Amino acid sequence: MKTNVNIAIDGPGGAGKSTVARALSQKLGYIYVDTGAMYRTIGLFAFENDIDPHNEPAIKARLSEIDLSIKWKDGTQHIFLGERDVSGDIRTPTMSMYASAVSALPSVREFLLETQRSFAKTNNVIMDGRDIGTVILPCAQVKIFMIANVEVRAKRRYEELCQKGSKVSYQEVLDDMIERDTNDSTRKTAPCVPAQDAVVLDTSLLSFEQVVEKCIEIINQKVGQV
Repeated sequence: MKTNVNIAIDGPGGAGKSTVARALSQKLGYIYVDTGAMYRTIGLFAFENDIDPHNEPAIKARLSEIDLSIKWKDGTQHIFLGERDVSGDIRTPTMSMYASAVSALPSVREFLLETQRSFAKTNNVIMDGRDIGTVILPCAQVKIFMIANVEVRAKRRYEELCQKGSKVSYQEVLDDMIERDTNDSTRKTAPCVPAQDAVVLDTSLLSFEQVVEKCIEIINQKVGQV
């Protein structure tokens, strides 16, 4: 029986995880799972229902109401809250902070854990997030932890948001990113740190094409030619 290949790509916001993971999934024919989008969606639910994202009892009491699902359209992941496609709504600085807050709550992580793992049990997957290699898929054959200078990451995120029409300043994005880096790396539950067997890849000075090429090299070294 052929074993499914699981690839975990972790790292802080703006390191390029999602963009690279999507490109790799298309090149390799693997399913791409963006776990960060799941936390952002729960954050959006909290925001729209006036729930403090740090208030675990309040969030936990409403989790059963959250109908979260993932669908793929033309190879692109779309995330739904009920019948509503919220893929665009969750990509704002505010939702980044809400995602950071709710992702620190054990009840939220437990709520999403089985959904995340179920994809990996039955498919070749590339999953990106902040704790994939350490918590979600600790047995993944390939673990890559992507890093980059915070100013570089903020510039990337700022340009991405501007392209989408968001009216934000670079300084606002940088400040939010520094705050989230601190929150994510120091939280008690599943902090954003490299797994012991992860390959750390600094993307600060690499082009998108070079990052994808480096990841392919790492994957080939770990699981053979793909």
